[in-house]
Amino acid sequence: MARKDKNKKKKRILHLAVIFTFTAIVFGTATYAWFIGMRTVNVTPFDVEIAATESLLLSLDGKTWDTTVAINSSNYKDPGTAGTYTVAKGNTNNWGGRGLIPMSSIGDIDPSTNRLKLFEKGSLTTTAGGYRLMASQVKNATTTPDGYVVFDLFIKNSSGTEYYSGYDTYNEEAIYLTTNSAVTVGSSGVANTGIENSVRVAFAQIGRVVGTTTDESAIQGITCNGEIGKTTGAVTSICRRAQIWEPNDKNHVVDALSWYNTTCKKRTGDNTSEATYSGTCGTVANGTAVPTYAIRKEITSPTAVDVYDGTAFNGYTGTVTTDPDDTATNAYLYAFPYFTDTDKAKTGVERPTFMTLAPNSITKVRVYIYIEGQDIDNYDFASIGKQIKVNFGFTKERFTATDIDYQGPALPQDDGPAVNNGNQSQNSGNQDSQNNGGTTPENSGGGE
Repeated sequence: MARKDKNKKKKRILHLAVIFTFTAIVFGTATYAWFIGMRTVNVTPFDVEIAATESLLLSLDGKTWDTTVAINSSNYKDPGTAGTYTVAKGNTNNWGGRGLIPMSSIGDIDPSTNRLKLFEKGSLTTTAGGYRLMASQVKNATTTPDGYVVFDLFIKNSSGTEYYSGYDTYNEEAIYLTTNSAVTVGSSGVANTGIENSVRVAFAQIGRVVGTTTDESAIQGITCNGEIGKTTGAVTSICRRAQIWEPNDKNHVVDALSWYNTTCKKRTGDNTSEATYSGTCGTVANGTAVPTYAIRKEITSPTAVDVYDGTAFNGYTGTVTTDPDDTATNAYLYAFPYFTDTDKAKTGVERPTFMTLAPNSITKVRVYIYIEGQDIDNYDFASIGKQIKVNFGFTKERFTATDIDYQGPALPQDDGPAVNNGNQSQNSGNQDSQNNGGTTPENSGGGE
Protein backbone atom coordinates (compact mmCIF):
# COMPACT_ATOMS: atom_id res chain seq x y z
CA MET A 1 0.00 0.00 0.00
CA ALA A 2 2.84 2.39 0.88
CA ARG A 3 4.54 1.66 -2.45
CA LYS A 4 1.26 2.31 -4.31
CA ASP A 5 0.77 5.65 -2.56
CA LYS A 6 4.36 6.59 -3.30
CA ASN A 7 3.95 5.80 -7.00
CA LYS A 8 0.74 7.84 -7.19
CA LYS A 9 2.45 10.79 -5.57
CA LYS A 10 5.42 10.48 -7.89
CA LYS A 11 3.16 10.34 -10.93
CA ARG A 12 1.25 13.42 -9.73
CA ILE A 13 4.44 15.40 -9.36
CA LEU A 14 5.84 14.27 -12.70
CA HIS A 15 2.68 15.35 -14.47
CA LEU A 16 3.55 18.89 -13.47
CA ALA A 17 7.17 18.87 -14.51
CA VAL A 18 9.56 18.34 -17.36
CA ILE A 19 13.16 17.46 -16.67
CA PHE A 20 15.68 18.33 -19.37
CA THR A 21 19.20 17.17 -18.63
CA PHE A 22 21.98 18.36 -20.89
CA THR A 23 25.61 17.39 -20.47
CA ALA A 24 28.22 19.07 -22.61
CA ILE A 25 31.96 18.73 -22.47
CA VAL A 26 34.12 21.43 -24.06
CA PHE A 27 37.78 20.54 -24.41
CA GLY A 28 40.73 22.28 -26.04
CA THR A 29 44.47 22.87 -25.96
CA ALA A 30 46.61 25.90 -26.82
CA THR A 31 43.53 28.10 -27.17
CA TYR A 32 43.02 31.79 -26.61
CA ALA A 33 40.14 33.92 -25.41
CA TRP A 34 38.22 36.69 -27.22
CA PHE A 35 40.96 39.27 -26.81
CA ILE A 36 43.63 37.34 -28.74
CA GLY A 37 41.31 35.21 -30.79
CA MET A 38 40.57 31.87 -29.10
CA ARG A 39 40.99 29.91 -32.28
CA THR A 40 39.02 26.88 -31.14
CA VAL A 41 37.78 25.10 -28.06
CA ASN A 42 37.03 21.59 -29.26
CA VAL A 43 33.84 19.75 -28.37
CA THR A 44 34.16 16.12 -27.41
CA PRO A 45 31.27 13.71 -27.99
CA PHE A 46 28.58 14.18 -25.39
CA ASP A 47 24.97 13.20 -24.87
CA VAL A 48 21.83 15.24 -24.40
CA GLU A 49 19.25 13.31 -22.43
CA ILE A 50 15.78 14.73 -21.96
CA ALA A 51 13.02 13.32 -19.78
CA ALA A 52 9.42 14.50 -19.80
CA THR A 53 5.93 13.45 -18.75
CA GLU A 54 2.61 12.52 -20.26
CA SER A 55 1.63 16.19 -20.65
CA LEU A 56 4.93 17.34 -22.15
CA LEU A 57 6.41 15.00 -24.74
CA LEU A 58 9.68 15.52 -26.57
CA SER A 59 11.07 14.73 -29.99
CA LEU A 60 14.23 15.35 -31.96
CA ASP A 61 12.65 14.69 -35.35
CA GLY A 62 8.98 15.68 -35.02
CA LYS A 63 7.88 12.10 -35.55
CA THR A 64 8.98 9.92 -32.65
CA TRP A 65 7.63 11.19 -29.32
CA ASP A 66 8.56 9.95 -25.90
CA THR A 67 9.17 11.02 -22.33
CA THR A 68 12.90 10.56 -22.92
CA VAL A 69 15.09 11.42 -25.91
CA ALA A 70 18.85 11.61 -26.42
CA ILE A 71 21.08 13.42 -28.90
CA ASN A 72 24.85 13.23 -29.29
CA SER A 73 27.75 13.76 -31.67
CA SER A 74 26.87 10.60 -33.56
CA ASN A 75 23.20 11.25 -34.31
CA TYR A 76 22.81 15.03 -34.30
CA LYS A 77 22.74 15.15 -38.12
CA ASP A 78 19.70 12.90 -38.15
CA PRO A 79 18.37 12.32 -34.61
CA GLY A 80 15.32 10.28 -33.72
CA THR A 81 14.11 7.81 -36.32
CA ALA A 82 16.87 7.17 -38.87
CA GLY A 83 16.36 9.06 -42.12
CA THR A 84 13.51 11.19 -40.79
CA TYR A 85 15.04 14.58 -39.95
CA THR A 86 17.76 15.31 -42.49
CA VAL A 87 19.34 18.51 -43.76
CA ALA A 88 17.02 18.36 -46.76
CA LYS A 89 14.07 18.49 -44.38
CA GLY A 90 15.33 21.47 -42.40
CA ASN A 91 17.80 19.99 -39.93
CA THR A 92 20.42 22.64 -39.11
CA ASN A 93 21.90 20.90 -36.07
CA ASN A 94 25.63 21.44 -35.50
CA TRP A 95 28.07 20.09 -32.91
CA GLY A 96 30.65 22.86 -33.05
CA GLY A 97 32.69 21.47 -35.93
CA ARG A 98 36.35 22.22 -35.21
CA GLY A 99 35.44 23.85 -31.90
CA LEU A 100 33.73 26.67 -30.06
CA ILE A 101 34.73 30.22 -30.98
CA PRO A 102 33.79 33.20 -28.79
CA MET A 103 30.79 34.96 -30.27
CA SER A 104 28.25 37.52 -29.13
CA SER A 105 24.47 37.84 -29.46
CA ILE A 106 21.46 39.61 -28.00
CA GLY A 107 19.14 36.78 -29.06
CA ASP A 108 17.74 38.27 -32.26
CA ILE A 109 16.39 35.76 -34.79
CA ASP A 110 16.56 36.45 -38.51
CA PRO A 111 13.00 35.57 -39.64
CA SER A 112 14.14 34.98 -43.22
CA THR A 113 16.65 32.30 -42.21
CA ASN A 114 15.28 31.12 -38.83
CA ARG A 115 18.80 31.46 -37.37
CA LEU A 116 20.17 33.25 -34.32
CA LYS A 117 22.14 36.38 -35.20
CA LEU A 118 25.67 35.81 -33.92
CA PHE A 119 28.68 38.09 -34.21
CA GLU A 120 32.33 37.11 -34.13
CA LYS A 121 35.53 39.09 -33.84
CA GLY A 122 36.66 40.61 -37.11
CA SER A 123 39.67 42.47 -35.74
CA LEU A 124 41.09 43.51 -32.39
CA THR A 125 43.67 46.19 -31.68
CA THR A 126 44.98 47.18 -28.28
CA THR A 127 44.24 50.67 -27.01
CA ALA A 128 45.66 52.63 -24.10
CA GLY A 129 42.84 51.31 -21.94
CA GLY A 130 41.41 48.21 -23.54
CA TYR A 131 40.90 46.73 -27.01
CA ARG A 132 39.36 48.35 -30.08
CA LEU A 133 36.87 45.88 -31.53
CA MET A 134 35.53 45.11 -34.99
CA ALA A 135 32.93 42.38 -35.45
CA SER A 136 31.18 40.69 -38.36
CA GLN A 137 27.98 38.69 -38.44
CA VAL A 138 28.44 34.93 -38.58
CA LYS A 139 27.46 33.71 -42.03
CA ASN A 140 24.91 31.11 -40.98
CA ALA A 141 22.09 32.05 -43.35
CA THR A 142 22.37 28.96 -45.53
CA THR A 143 25.06 26.93 -43.77
CA THR A 144 25.96 26.03 -40.21
CA PRO A 145 29.56 27.11 -39.62
CA ASP A 146 31.88 25.92 -36.87
CA GLY A 147 32.06 27.71 -33.55
CA TYR A 148 28.87 26.85 -31.67
CA VAL A 149 26.53 23.98 -30.80
CA VAL A 150 22.92 24.11 -32.02
CA PHE A 151 20.12 21.55 -32.17
CA ASP A 152 16.35 21.50 -32.60
CA LEU A 153 14.05 20.26 -29.87
CA PHE A 154 10.33 19.75 -30.53
CA ILE A 155 8.11 20.07 -27.45
CA LYS A 156 4.51 18.84 -27.41
CA ASN A 157 2.56 20.54 -24.64
CA SER A 158 -0.70 18.72 -23.96
CA SER A 159 -2.07 21.18 -21.41
CA GLY A 160 -5.60 22.21 -22.39
CA THR A 161 -7.50 21.40 -25.57
CA GLU A 162 -7.71 24.83 -27.20
CA TYR A 163 -5.05 25.83 -29.72
CA TYR A 164 -4.48 29.56 -30.01
CA SER A 165 -3.41 30.07 -33.60
CA GLY A 166 -2.66 33.74 -33.03
CA TYR A 167 0.61 34.78 -31.47
CA ASP A 168 -0.06 36.08 -27.97
CA THR A 169 2.18 35.37 -24.99
CA TYR A 170 -0.78 35.79 -22.64
CA ASN A 171 -2.11 32.49 -24.00
CA GLU A 172 1.04 30.65 -22.95
CA GLU A 173 1.99 28.94 -19.70
CA ALA A 174 5.14 29.43 -17.66
CA ILE A 175 8.16 27.11 -17.73
CA TYR A 176 10.88 27.42 -15.06
CA LEU A 177 14.58 26.57 -15.05
CA THR A 178 15.36 23.92 -12.44
CA THR A 179 17.56 25.02 -9.56
CA ASN A 180 20.16 22.31 -10.17
CA SER A 181 20.90 23.60 -13.67
CA ALA A 182 24.60 24.49 -13.77
CA VAL A 183 27.71 25.07 -15.85
CA THR A 184 30.89 23.80 -14.21
CA VAL A 185 34.41 22.68 -15.06
CA GLY A 186 34.48 19.09 -16.32
CA SER A 187 36.27 16.39 -14.36
CA SER A 188 39.20 16.49 -16.79
CA GLY A 189 39.32 20.27 -16.86
CA VAL A 190 41.41 22.73 -14.87
CA ALA A 191 39.62 24.51 -12.05
CA ASN A 192 39.86 28.21 -11.22
CA THR A 193 40.42 29.47 -14.78
CA GLY A 194 36.86 30.79 -15.17
CA ILE A 195 36.13 29.37 -18.63
CA GLU A 196 32.73 28.23 -17.37
CA ASN A 197 31.76 31.80 -16.47
CA SER A 198 31.42 33.04 -20.05
CA VAL A 199 29.21 30.24 -21.43
CA ARG A 200 25.72 31.11 -22.72
CA VAL A 201 22.75 28.89 -23.61
CA ALA A 202 20.09 30.45 -25.86
CA PHE A 203 16.58 29.07 -26.42
CA ALA A 204 15.00 30.34 -29.63
CA GLN A 205 11.36 29.47 -30.30
CA ILE A 206 10.91 29.32 -34.07
CA GLY A 207 7.20 28.53 -34.31
CA ARG A 208 4.45 26.09 -33.41
CA VAL A 209 1.56 24.03 -34.77
CA VAL A 210 -1.51 22.53 -33.13
CA GLY A 211 -0.62 19.67 -30.80
CA THR A 212 -2.74 17.15 -32.72
CA THR A 213 -0.53 17.45 -35.82
CA THR A 214 0.85 14.05 -36.88
CA ASP A 215 2.51 14.98 -40.17
CA GLU A 216 6.22 15.05 -39.27
CA SER A 217 7.05 17.04 -42.40
CA ALA A 218 4.77 19.84 -41.23
CA ILE A 219 6.36 19.76 -37.78
CA GLN A 220 9.91 19.61 -39.07
CA GLY A 221 9.18 22.41 -41.51
CA ILE A 222 8.14 24.96 -38.87
CA THR A 223 9.73 28.30 -39.77
CA CYS A 224 9.35 31.98 -39.06
CA ASN A 225 7.66 32.37 -42.46
CA GLY A 226 9.11 35.84 -42.71
CA GLU A 227 6.43 37.30 -40.45
CA ILE A 228 7.22 37.62 -36.77
CA GLY A 229 4.13 37.09 -34.65
CA LYS A 230 1.88 36.29 -37.60
CA THR A 231 -0.01 33.15 -38.55
CA THR A 232 0.66 31.74 -42.00
CA GLY A 233 -1.32 28.64 -42.87
CA ALA A 234 -1.09 26.02 -40.14
CA VAL A 235 2.12 27.41 -38.64
CA THR A 236 2.10 30.05 -35.93
CA SER A 237 5.33 32.00 -36.28
CA ILE A 238 7.16 33.04 -33.12
CA CYS A 239 10.84 33.90 -33.63
CA ARG A 240 10.81 36.36 -30.75
CA ARG A 241 14.10 37.33 -29.17
CA ALA A 242 15.65 34.22 -27.65
CA GLN A 243 15.81 33.64 -23.93
CA ILE A 244 19.50 33.38 -22.98
CA TRP A 245 20.76 31.81 -19.78
CA GLU A 246 23.89 33.21 -18.17
CA PRO A 247 25.21 30.75 -15.58
CA ASN A 248 27.69 31.77 -12.87
CA ASP A 249 26.78 35.45 -13.24
CA LYS A 250 28.35 36.36 -9.88
CA ASN A 251 31.49 34.25 -10.25
CA HIS A 252 34.75 35.92 -11.30
CA VAL A 253 38.09 34.17 -10.79
CA VAL A 254 41.02 36.16 -9.45
CA ASP A 255 42.96 36.06 -12.73
CA ALA A 256 40.00 37.44 -14.71
CA LEU A 257 39.74 40.29 -12.19
CA SER A 258 43.48 40.95 -12.40
CA TRP A 259 43.36 41.01 -16.19
CA TYR A 260 40.48 43.50 -16.14
CA ASN A 261 42.08 45.74 -13.50
CA THR A 262 45.38 45.75 -15.42
CA THR A 263 44.05 46.49 -18.91
CA CYS A 264 40.94 48.65 -18.43
CA LYS A 265 41.10 52.46 -18.07
CA LYS A 266 38.31 54.99 -17.95
CA ARG A 267 37.36 56.28 -21.42
CA THR A 268 36.48 59.95 -21.80
CA GLY A 269 36.36 60.61 -25.56
CA ASP A 270 34.67 59.47 -28.76
CA ASN A 271 37.80 57.99 -30.31
CA THR A 272 40.23 55.42 -28.99
CA SER A 273 43.38 57.52 -29.02
CA GLU A 274 45.64 57.47 -25.97
CA ALA A 275 44.37 60.88 -24.84
CA THR A 276 40.86 59.52 -24.31
CA TYR A 277 41.87 57.08 -21.56
CA SER A 278 42.52 58.23 -18.02
CA GLY A 279 41.58 57.00 -14.56
CA THR A 280 40.30 53.71 -13.19
CA CYS A 281 37.38 51.63 -14.45
CA GLY A 282 34.39 50.45 -12.47
CA THR A 283 34.89 47.82 -9.78
CA VAL A 284 34.30 44.17 -10.60
CA ALA A 285 34.36 41.83 -7.60
CA ASN A 286 33.77 38.13 -7.11
CA GLY A 287 30.28 37.57 -5.74
CA THR A 288 28.79 40.54 -7.60
CA ALA A 289 27.07 40.33 -10.97
CA VAL A 290 28.04 42.76 -13.73
CA PRO A 291 26.37 43.34 -17.11
CA THR A 292 27.58 42.01 -20.43
CA TYR A 293 27.48 44.57 -23.22
CA ALA A 294 26.79 42.15 -26.05
CA ILE A 295 27.17 42.98 -29.74
CA ARG A 296 23.89 43.73 -31.51
CA LYS A 297 25.12 44.61 -35.02
CA GLU A 298 28.26 44.61 -37.14
CA ILE A 299 31.11 46.83 -35.98
CA THR A 300 33.09 48.20 -38.92
CA SER A 301 36.40 50.03 -39.36
CA PRO A 302 35.13 53.66 -39.12
CA THR A 303 33.79 53.00 -35.61
CA ALA A 304 35.56 53.26 -32.28
CA VAL A 305 34.17 50.53 -30.04
CA ASP A 306 36.19 49.36 -27.03
CA VAL A 307 35.44 45.98 -25.50
CA TYR A 308 35.20 47.68 -22.09
CA ASP A 309 32.60 50.29 -23.20
CA GLY A 310 29.68 50.63 -20.80
CA THR A 311 28.71 52.30 -17.56
CA ALA A 312 29.90 49.37 -15.44
CA PHE A 313 33.41 49.26 -16.94
CA ASN A 314 35.19 52.20 -18.63
CA GLY A 315 32.16 54.46 -18.20
CA TYR A 316 31.82 55.33 -21.90
CA THR A 317 28.26 55.04 -23.27
CA GLY A 318 28.70 56.49 -26.77
CA THR A 319 28.57 53.01 -28.35
CA VAL A 320 26.03 51.51 -25.94
CA THR A 321 22.25 51.57 -26.23
CA THR A 322 19.51 50.85 -23.69
CA ASP A 323 17.10 49.81 -26.46
CA PRO A 324 17.74 46.45 -28.18
CA ASP A 325 15.87 47.72 -31.25
CA ASP A 326 17.74 51.02 -31.45
CA THR A 327 18.30 52.25 -35.02
CA ALA A 328 21.00 54.78 -34.11
CA THR A 329 24.24 54.44 -36.07
CA ASN A 330 26.43 54.08 -32.96
CA ALA A 331 24.16 51.61 -31.11
CA TYR A 332 26.57 48.68 -31.26
CA LEU A 333 26.43 47.26 -27.74
CA TYR A 334 23.51 46.38 -25.47
CA ALA A 335 23.48 45.18 -21.86
CA PHE A 336 21.40 42.09 -22.48
CA PRO A 337 19.03 41.12 -19.62
CA TYR A 338 20.03 37.47 -19.34
CA PHE A 339 18.21 34.92 -17.23
CA THR A 340 20.94 34.34 -14.65
CA ASP A 341 21.79 31.89 -11.93
CA THR A 342 20.74 34.63 -9.52
CA ASP A 343 17.25 34.48 -11.09
CA LYS A 344 17.29 30.69 -10.98
CA ALA A 345 17.96 30.71 -7.23
CA LYS A 346 14.96 32.88 -6.37
CA THR A 347 12.16 31.15 -4.49
CA GLY A 348 8.43 31.44 -3.92
CA VAL A 349 6.61 34.26 -5.68
CA GLU A 350 9.98 35.81 -6.58
CA ARG A 351 10.85 32.91 -8.89
CA PRO A 352 10.76 34.27 -12.46
CA THR A 353 9.45 32.52 -15.56
CA PHE A 354 12.19 31.18 -17.82
CA MET A 355 10.07 30.81 -20.97
CA THR A 356 6.46 30.16 -21.98
CA LEU A 357 4.76 27.55 -24.17
CA ALA A 358 1.26 27.57 -25.66
CA PRO A 359 -1.22 24.83 -24.62
CA ASN A 360 -2.13 22.06 -27.07
CA SER A 361 0.87 22.88 -29.21
CA ILE A 362 4.05 21.52 -30.74
CA THR A 363 6.83 24.11 -30.53
CA LYS A 364 10.12 24.03 -32.39
CA VAL A 365 12.86 25.32 -30.06
CA ARG A 366 16.35 25.88 -31.43
CA VAL A 367 18.97 25.58 -28.65
CA TYR A 368 22.36 27.31 -29.00
CA ILE A 369 25.44 26.85 -26.77
CA TYR A 370 28.28 29.32 -27.26
CA ILE A 371 30.97 31.33 -25.48
CA GLU A 372 30.09 35.02 -25.05
CA GLY A 373 33.14 37.00 -26.13
CA GLN A 374 31.98 40.21 -24.46
CA ASP A 375 31.71 38.59 -21.03
CA ILE A 376 34.18 40.22 -18.63
CA ASP A 377 35.31 36.74 -17.56
CA ASN A 378 36.48 35.85 -21.07
CA TYR A 379 40.13 36.78 -20.57
CA ASP A 380 43.23 35.41 -22.31
CA PHE A 381 44.00 32.50 -19.98
CA ALA A 382 40.45 31.28 -19.33
CA SER A 383 40.73 28.59 -21.99
CA ILE A 384 43.40 26.80 -19.96
CA GLY A 385 40.38 25.33 -18.15
CA LYS A 386 39.89 23.22 -21.30
CA GLN A 387 36.67 21.50 -20.31
CA ILE A 388 33.20 22.52 -19.18
CA LYS A 389 30.10 20.59 -18.23
CA VAL A 390 26.58 21.90 -18.81
CA ASN A 391 23.40 20.58 -17.19
CA PHE A 392 19.99 22.20 -17.30
CA GLY A 393 16.38 21.27 -16.75
CA PHE A 394 12.83 22.61 -17.08
CA THR A 395 9.85 22.36 -14.76
CA LYS A 396 6.27 23.63 -14.72
CA GLU A 397 6.26 23.95 -10.96
CA ARG A 398 6.99 27.37 -9.49
CA PHE A 399 6.83 26.39 -5.83
CA THR A 400 8.62 23.73 -3.83
CA ALA A 401 7.49 22.18 -0.57
CA THR A 402 9.86 24.54 1.25
CA ASP A 403 8.30 27.59 -0.41
CA ILE A 404 4.86 26.84 1.03
CA ASP A 405 6.11 25.54 4.38
CA TYR A 406 4.66 22.12 3.61
CA GLN A 407 3.31 20.37 6.74
CA GLY A 408 1.76 17.25 5.22
CA PRO A 409 3.01 13.65 5.13
CA ALA A 410 6.69 13.14 4.39
CA LEU A 411 7.46 13.34 0.68
CA PRO A 412 9.51 10.46 -0.74
CA GLN A 413 13.11 11.53 -1.29
CA ASP A 414 13.00 10.81 -5.01
CA ASP A 415 9.77 12.77 -5.52
CA GLY A 416 10.40 16.19 -4.10
CA PRO A 417 10.22 18.75 -2.90
CA ALA A 418 8.44 19.62 -6.14
CA VAL A 419 10.79 18.47 -8.89
CA ASN A 420 14.21 19.41 -7.54
CA ASN A 421 14.99 16.17 -5.77
CA GLY A 422 13.47 14.31 -8.67
CA ASN A 423 15.95 16.08 -10.92
CA GLN A 424 18.78 14.98 -8.70
CA SER A 425 17.51 11.44 -8.90
CA GLN A 426 17.34 11.67 -12.70
CA ASN A 427 20.81 13.18 -12.94
CA SER A 428 22.28 10.56 -10.65
CA GLY A 429 20.72 7.87 -12.76
CA ASN A 430 22.15 9.38 -15.92
CA GLN A 431 25.59 9.63 -14.34
CA ASP A 432 25.44 6.04 -13.16
CA SER A 433 24.52 4.86 -16.62
CA GLN A 434 27.48 6.77 -18.03
CA ASN A 435 29.94 5.38 -15.52
CA ASN A 436 28.89 1.76 -15.71
CA GLY A 437 29.92 -0.40 -18.63
CA GLY A 438 30.98 2.34 -21.02
CA THR A 439 33.03 5.41 -21.76
CA THR A 440 31.87 8.64 -20.14
CA PRO A 441 31.60 11.76 -22.27
CA GLU A 442 34.42 13.30 -20.28
CA ASN A 443 36.76 10.42 -21.05
CA SER A 444 35.75 9.71 -24.61
CA GLY A 445 38.76 11.34 -26.23
CA GLY A 446 39.23 14.29 -28.51
CA GLY A 447 36.72 16.40 -30.36
CA GLU A 448 35.23 15.97 -33.75
